[in-house]
Amino acid sequence: MLNKNLPNTNPKNESRELKLFGLPAERGRWLLIILGAILMLCLGTVYSWSIFRKPLETLLDLGATESLLPYTFVLLFYSALMPITGLYLDRLGTRRVAIVGGVILGIGYILSSFANNIVWLILSYGVLVGMGVGIVYGIPMVVAARWFPDRQGLAVGLTIVGFGLSPVVTAPLAKGLIDRYGVKPTLLILGIAFTIIIILIATLLKLPPQGWQPRGWQSDGGNQTQQQLHQVSLFRRRSFYGLWICYTIGTLIGLSAIGISSPVAEEIINLEPSLAANSVALFALFNGLSRPLCGWLTDRLQPRYVAVGSYILITIAAILMMNVGEGQVITYLVAFCLFWFCLGGWLALAPAATLALFGSENYPRNYGIVFTAYGIGALLGTLSAGRICDLFGSYTYAFLPMALLAAIGIVVAIATLKRDNIYYKSDS
Repeated sequence: MLNKNLPNTNPKNESRELKLFGLPAERGRWLLIILGAILMLCLGTVYSWSIFRKPLETLLDLGATESLLPYTFVLLFYSALMPITGLYLDRLGTRRVAIVGGVILGIGYILSSFANNIVWLILSYGVLVGMGVGIVYGIPMVVAARWFPDRQGLAVGLTIVGFGLSPVVTAPLAKGLIDRYGVKPTLLILGIAFTIIIILIATLLKLPPQGWQPRGWQSDGGNQTQQQLHQVSLFRRRSFYGLWICYTIGTLIGLSAIGISSPVAEEIINLEPSLAANSVALFALFNGLSRPLCGWLTDRLQPRYVAVGSYILITIAAILMMNVGEGQVITYLVAFCLFWFCLGGWLALAPAATLALFGSENYPRNYGIVFTAYGIGALLGTLSAGRICDLFGSYTYAFLPMALLAAIGIVVAIATLKRDNIYYKSDS
């Protein structure tokens, strides 16, 4: 990592001299986006758990509930490690933290290949892989945000697109490996491959010198505003609590919808199981593409307007599904494309809004704290839809609470997602 303590009295001159991958920094920084997206592609393989789930059920004689536990633990440890990593990232450096996380993730996959029972699988895949993902996940976003002060939302969105599109790429790859070698050798192959890829990319990740900015660009916020943003505690800001609530709602709804995509297709639409499974690739495409779009929009609009737009789309999708009937395949596809689109959008909107509302100096720590909303949303989202189906006998009843939550989200976003100028003392 570049030494952030070097003097930087003339950022404009340093901008002309600084090189990345042999290119001027303004051009070379785009390669960091590509590397970050590849790294995210490796991490996002956890979303392809369904590919491993059935073979492991057969091999280890697991029930459906047992086979879901490793994935549940991945989400819990992934969201728990994010804020912890954010506290130490600036102190330890991006390369060192990314290498540690990559090794832990790889060990988790490798140990999973030797699992003979569900406890071993939970500890290896659920705990270790989840820890590895949580440690590494925020690093490419921090690198992107620091190198792109002029378009932070777009840069972060383009970086995390790899996480959203990972099931489109890694799910077919894992399926092919399982068909050829079996599920345990596949976990071993992926563990070794991901460790090597993450370590190699980690050695190339670096932060810009302190004060660096692209040529011809000046922050429109002014140094005084930035200093005020940094001096005010995150927990004293109404906008933090608003963003946390909105992020929780967005992930809760999105992960609820993801969890029931195939069951709804089979039970309500009466879609063939093979077609229901293939439709997930389409949904994942929308989930991935929404990330750079929502990041780009957050650069140009206030975060609350992008959040409100997301909740409106969720409401439309929920209304469509509350009135859908057997054989209405197009309606189902449109609704769930919207659900997956909005979930991906929130995974770009939340980090971009954190930058817009709270500044970039303490971004790793701030977004780590905001990201705890994802953990709560994941926990509630993976449990709620199935529970509603058990109580009322149909997944149709899961969509009314989604619409109500979206309405609450609109109110909270409009009221709170703006800078808390009330906390800044005026000189006048």
